[in-house]
Amino acid sequence: MTFDPVERLAVVDSTNAEALRRAQAGARGPLWILADTQTAGRGRSGRSWSSETGNLHASLLFTLTLPQPMAYQRALVAGVAVFDALQGALHPAPAWLRLKWPNDILIGDAKTGGILIESSVAGGTLVAVVGIGLNVAAAPHLPDRATTHLSAHGVSPGPRLLLDAIAEHMRIWLAAWDQGRGFPAVREAWLNRALPIGERLSINTGSDCALGTFAGLDPEGALLLESGGNVRRFTFGDVSLAR
Repeated sequence: MTFDPVERLAVVDSTNAEALRRAQAGARGPLWILADTQTAGRGRSGRSWSSETGNLHASLLFTLTLPQPMAYQRALVAGVAVFDALQGALHPAPAWLRLKWPNDILIGDAKTGGILIESSVAGGTLVAVVGIGLNVAAAPHLPDRATTHLSAHGVSPGPRLLLDAIAEHMRIWLAAWDQGRGFPAVREAWLNRALPIGERLSINTGSDCALGTFAGLDPEGALLLESGGNVRRFTFGDVSLAR
């Protein structure tokens, strides 16, 4: 069962955009916005997000009561919740399901989902939105990375059924995170579900592109990349598996 209200829309430009509009209109959540179709779905760094029919497009609106913590921590919380929901709701769960910093859900080396974190001040209150997109029935063809979808791995749950599982695990992990105070438990859980230490990665920050091996997360959740005997810390960037 879903513990937080869900509003399902047939069509919306973007579930994140709709959640932010609801916040400006006075909503404080927790509230899930689920859309059958997005006409202008958004990913990180201003990218568009393909919104194929039968896929999951949903956003959670909630409030932050502390000074705004790191956005990538919220992405890690959401990643753990989505991972656990997929493991628990799908029989069998896809083999080689894993997480990639900060916001991707992978099956093997192929992306099957992403997370978009946004926030805004509405009526003097800091509100947060966690957008989740999962390729359930279909996956877009992207020139720069492999993609896949759940039905290609023998499971094809309905988006609402899948959201019920995600919402339950989001409630659990947001409570554990406790707006940053419980992040060590989230960090440990994320690392247990992520790429193995030593996997080769590249990260593009827009002004710099680094190639190295995954060295884990620092205590705040930033990515650690080992390159040439040095370990570098990244708080943002586009991470790709190096081939």
